[in-house]
Amino acid sequence: MFDDARAASRQARSLRRVGHRPFPLPSSRWTLGQTWEHTLWAHWQVPVEEMRAAVPEELEIEEYGGTAWLGMVFFRVRALRPRGGLPLPGISTFLQLNIRTYVRGPDGLPGVWFFTIDASSRLAALGVRRLYHVPAFHARMTLDLAEDWSEVECVRMGESGRVFSGSYRAAGDGFHAEPDSLEWFLTERYRLFARDSRAEMHHDQWLLCPAEAEIELTSIAPFELSGEPLCHLSFRQDALIWPPEPVRA
Repeated sequence: MFDDARAASRQARSLRRVGHRPFPLPSSRWTLGQTWEHTLWAHWQVPVEEMRAAVPEELEIEEYGGTAWLGMVFFRVRALRPRGGLPLPGISTFLQLNIRTYVRGPDGLPGVWFFTIDASSRLAALGVRRLYHVPAFHARMTLDLAEDWSEVECVRMGESGRVFSGSYRAAGDGFHAEPDSLEWFLTERYRLFARDSRAEMHHDQWLLCPAEAEIELTSIAPFELSGEPLCHLSFRQDALIWPPEPVRA
């Protein structure tokens, strides 16, 4: 519980560091804090034509290197809490898998489009679906830390064959992505979009490590994926999230 309280304090202090953001903080108040641990980033190139049918027309699909990118991001949520509150044991910690691509909204600012979010907490999945209007699902998920390797699995409940599994470990020194680099494009995102709304978020710049990964199953993805993914990991990130609001130009 003490570690969760410290995480809550770090979340709020992240507002002291805003110079890395591509656009200013919202003028309104954030409502949720959370900490992300043992994050695996696995990215595949996907032709933008395949993405287009699954992303609303009002959002521009961003490309890097002449292609769109699909990210599968697996992590442990810790110290989830409302503004002014403390994390609750048994509720505020769970596993999550985000499947996402990268877009710009009608105002031209960049963000993330979530195809799906899977969570090991049924309550968290329901909350994401109702509050943020993102397709969210309850899943059976595991994260096993074994020496250098982390082994992960996500099996979506009620949808046979929708699985993500693999293992990963650090394969180099930590670094902060340079602006305009591929790593910056894939990770430094501060807005999420849903079909009828958007939500702002804030966190420090990601401290990334190149990762060696063995991705075994990706049948949970909305597209057929081919080739080896580009993988990174991050050990901890503290974040704040604002309530959803209507998308506007």
